[in-house]
Amino acid sequence: MEVNLNLSEKAQRDFILVQRAVSGDQRAFAELMGRYRDAIYYMLLKMVNNASDAEDLTIEAFGKAFKNIMQYAPNYAFSTWLFKIATNNCIDFIRKKKANHVSLNHNDEEHEKASMDIQAPVMDPEETLINEQKIKLMRSVVSKLKPRYRKLIELRYFNELSYEEIAEELELPIGTVKAQLFRARELLYNILKNTSGKM
Repeated sequence: MEVNLNLSEKAQRDFILVQRAVSGDQRAFAELMGRYRDAIYYMLLKMVNNASDAEDLTIEAFGKAFKNIMQYAPNYAFSTWLFKIATNNCIDFIRKKKANHVSLNHNDEEHEKASMDIQAPVMDPEETLINEQKIKLMRSVVSKLKPRYRKLIELRYFNELSYEEIAEELELPIGTVKAQLFRARELLYNILKNTSGKM
């Protein structure tokens, strides 16, 4: 896979990182995440208007991108490819959320039409592999967190439990779960940033 010389200097640097990531360099993954995490997060925040959902979708976008990184071709910038993955994943999320909030007042015909317009939330092979990829990429980083934060991250991102399910399992108020998860994510990002900074 040769770099496209029409790419900008920044995109060419990204491509070198992608090649290193493909060969299994965890620090290359961390640096790519560090470069684009904030931009992806703020784009998603505008789409969903909810900070917690935007955080979750940011991690999902990187999970999907890193799982499929072998499919990236340097015909266009890595950032373009990554933003497309994040946008499509977010659109699916919004679609599913709308499907779960179909009004009970809708008559059967309207409900049927809404169901036809919305993609069925069936796990495809790609989605079923995302957890494995998250575990592979993040396990070593997560292990550096304090036990309570590590448990929260594992339940939320590896086991994909809802905030309510986590609160029930850990016997904590849901507000505490959200606050501690927010803190855990910050610590996680700082570890990733420090990892990429030591290259």
